[in-house]
Amino acid sequence: MAEPFDALLCPLCGDGLRPRAAALGCPRGHSFDIARQGYAGLLAGGVSTASADTAAMVRARAAFLGAGHYAGLADALAALAAPLCPPGGTVLDAGAGTGYYLSAVLDAAPGASGLALDTSKHALRRAGRAHPRAGAARWDLRRPLPMRTGSVDVLLNVFAPRNGGEFRRVLRPGGALLVVTPTPRHLAELRPSMGLLSIDAAKEDRLRRALDGHFRLERTTPYDATVELTAEDAENAASMGPSAHHLDPDEVRRRAARLPSPLTVTTSFRLSVYRPA
Repeated sequence: MAEPFDALLCPLCGDGLRPRAAALGCPRGHSFDIARQGYAGLLAGGVSTASADTAAMVRARAAFLGAGHYAGLADALAALAAPLCPPGGTVLDAGAGTGYYLSAVLDAAPGASGLALDTSKHALRRAGRAHPRAGAARWDLRRPLPMRTGSVDVLLNVFAPRNGGEFRRVLRPGGALLVVTPTPRHLAELRPSMGLLSIDAAKEDRLRRALDGHFRLERTTPYDATVELTAEDAENAASMGPSAHHLDPDEVRRRAARLPSPLTVTTSFRLSVYRPA
């Protein structure tokens, strides 16, 4: 079985990285600390992470996911991913957040190791400890990935930016990319009352453009379910995603308190399997 950091390359020179005490190091002497929470800090200074999840967003997401509202989605993703990962394979979660979905996939693929990439150090503090067979590293997905070519068997991309060319490069020829996107029905009962951003109608077109020429769509599986949310759940749902960058926390709390409790809310996603073109 591969170790979680085996696929990583030094972002400064491209040589392989190996664990050295509480750090990762390359033969040329570049070194990157591994935080006590288990993630490697590969992202150099001077790179904007303004869109990264804040500490408050991560707390809200951990609470919402911990309540089990997306457990069915995690199970559905794991059921798709596990048969695609060979024994001893490597799973990369690009834009992993807290590592919730990566952990579910690794539970379903007991011989695999995993790596979580994200820009948010707050999310990575959880991702680094999300699973005993997973590692985590701080990185911006818009940049070339610090990973060996053809080193990944299954690549997860859940509500995260896509880098089609780099995703294709790091995947093995027989590998698979699994993308999860929300549909316009997702959280529809919550959006107007909580002031959440709407789902972009062009989201699927942007996904297609990002992957066009690098991947071919093999199949898409819908996932729809209803969940019962308390006022606290609704507050966390509004505070854990992109809308949180635009909403005042006190106003979110006031809006959530005015909702009927519990509130039945639709969750709706597309799970798409892509193969290298």
